[in-house]
Amino acid sequence: MPLLLLLLALLLPAAPEATPSALLGINYGRVGNNLPPTTSALQLLAGLGVGRVRLYDADPATLRSFANTGVELVVGVPDECLAAVSTPSGASSWVRSVIQPALPATKIAVLTVGNEVLTGANSSALTPSLLPAMQCIHDALVQLGLDKQVAVTTAHNLGVLATSYPPSSAYFRKDVLPVLCPILDFHARTGSPFLVNAYPYFAYAEDPAGVELEYALLEPGHGGVPDPSSGLRYPNMLVAQVDAVYHAIAAANRAAARAVEVRVSETGWPSAGDGNETGATPRNAARYNGNVMRLVGEGKGTPLRPDGALRVYMFALFNENMKPGPLSERNYGLFKPDGTPVYELSYRLPKDNATTSSGAGGTGSIAGSGGGPQNNGYYSISAPSAKANVGW
Repeated sequence: MPLLLLLLALLLPAAPEATPSALLGINYGRVGNNLPPTTSALQLLAGLGVGRVRLYDADPATLRSFANTGVELVVGVPDECLAAVSTPSGASSWVRSVIQPALPATKIAVLTVGNEVLTGANSSALTPSLLPAMQCIHDALVQLGLDKQVAVTTAHNLGVLATSYPPSSAYFRKDVLPVLCPILDFHARTGSPFLVNAYPYFAYAEDPAGVELEYALLEPGHGGVPDPSSGLRYPNMLVAQVDAVYHAIAAANRAAARAVEVRVSETGWPSAGDGNETGATPRNAARYNGNVMRLVGEGKGTPLRPDGALRVYMFALFNENMKPGPLSERNYGLFKPDGTPVYELSYRLPKDNATTSSGAGGTGSIAGSGGGPQNNGYYSISAPSAKANVGW
């Protein structure tokens, strides 16, 4: 068996190695019964030139598959584990048994405690455990001397915002503030990022007459939308959504706003959907994801934070056939389970997205357990009007 593994390793293409300048990652969900082994996923990642991957659980076998590849991982603590790791002993046991054995061979940079806990179907049951779990896992990492190597955070649905229109007027929902404010203090204290799952697709699908498709697709030729309060002009909806989160953080916790970075933990566009899922087509998905790669590859920030390059994780690597919900939920992948592309992306990532400056550049062309997008009605509630909110 060791010889077979060695031969497989030699046959695999060199995986792209994450560097500080590698800003683009991809979500690797595994909610499917026909998905290939992780070794195949590594080949696709190498072809894409993506050196950062987000996982939704800490399956030991999957973590071992990424060992010595140079791929940097964001590893999820599943919602069902929150209660167990919300005590010092539970968190210490989990970190020592699951995370510590994988290091340093597997490059784990971030642990995400839960996914969209505050807005999910089980929010009332899970929310009380969220911050204690984050704090206990961080403390467990401190005890092992791993806190400088592994950050702790959680990923939020954009529905934590009461309104996002215009970005400068955004603020968090009052019902989540009692939890979010101390979470922001935690981020500021530990230096971990605030993660948001942002999907312009939902805004367009809910109001295709009021939202320009080119704006939602991040098309570079779009003239942009001005924020009348700040005077800033937003060239696309994704950066407007990110800046809305920055403004909401500032409104809730001004001290934390100076220290906390917002990163996009999920964004994508479905290539297929039910009859009422407007815009879910291969062409639109190719345009959106290609523009995400272009946007991140430029290394620029947002209009509000122009000096800090935007970090984004695309959703997702594969179509996942066992995800519940509408048809679109099973059609966010760049690849089909057999490894063939769902559509063609022609954008080529810059060399430093996943390799050192002297290494070979990866290509973004793909011709020839998991999380994922959840609208939950949160992209337009409590806004001045549905049209106004989804326009951002």
